[in-house]
Amino acid sequence: MAKLIDQSFNFFKKEIIFSISLILAIVSCFFVPPNIGYLNYINWDTIILLFVIMVIVEILKNLTIFEILVRKLLAKIGNARGLVFILVFICFFSSIFITNDVSLIIFVPFSILALKKVGRIDLTIFTVSLQTIAANVGCMVLPIGAPHNIVMYTTSKIPFEAFFFLLLPYIIVSVIFLIVCLFFISKEDIRLPEMSKIKINRKDFFKRVFLGVDYYLLLTFIALFILIGNLENIAFFNLLFEKWIVGNEVLWGIVASQVISNVPAAMLLNGFSTNYEAI
Repeated sequence: MAKLIDQSFNFFKKEIIFSISLILAIVSCFFVPPNIGYLNYINWDTIILLFVIMVIVEILKNLTIFEILVRKLLAKIGNARGLVFILVFICFFSSIFITNDVSLIIFVPFSILALKKVGRIDLTIFTVSLQTIAANVGCMVLPIGAPHNIVMYTTSKIPFEAFFFLLLPYIIVSVIFLIVCLFFISKEDIRLPEMSKIKINRKDFFKRVFLGVDYYLLLTFIALFILIGNLENIAFFNLLFEKWIVGNEVLWGIVASQVISNVPAAMLLNGFSTNYEAI
């Protein structure tokens, strides 16, 4: 029994957003009994698109495409500033297509290794901090760059060009900020030593691809769609949230994302307001 409790607690810590979303969705079911209408709560376009993106990313990861690309770029670099520039902006550009989280998961460990190789471990915190900013800025360029972008784009029906130009000023300012920060790094010469040969493991390739998909993220989306759908059908919560959120989307977006993270916050606000630009 104690072992089961311990395993459950560890799972809750590991998948805390999914766990909380599931619990809240189940609680909401007591107020709105499960029915066939639940299927209409779920934005299946979002779920399918997110799944396809994750499969493509897993294929590219298993083919080590990203690491091959970065190594080719690093081979042309001769100073510390150029090294950090490449490591930061590879996160920016990759997050446009593979989401911000995946970009950081792939390139932060590689960056730490590269900095160790050239004896500049002192630049690790600075580099990783800028990579985090770059990934979260890059993911704004396209609707597929982040899970909440996918939700907003598919539910709002905002034209692509409107979505792009809405976020463009924030992207430009952030990129300028990153470039200015990079000038604080000296142009000290470095020499990147030979790294171990990249090996592609082709054994059970497709099995590893589909096992690598974050199914808990997909289930989190489904749980949140059910929760928000039920809240919309409970008169008290519907009126309460509309009163709080409508007209204050930016403020509540900031507050909610600090408590329940950006994806659930965007989905919650999206359920009660059509001011998509503010959200």
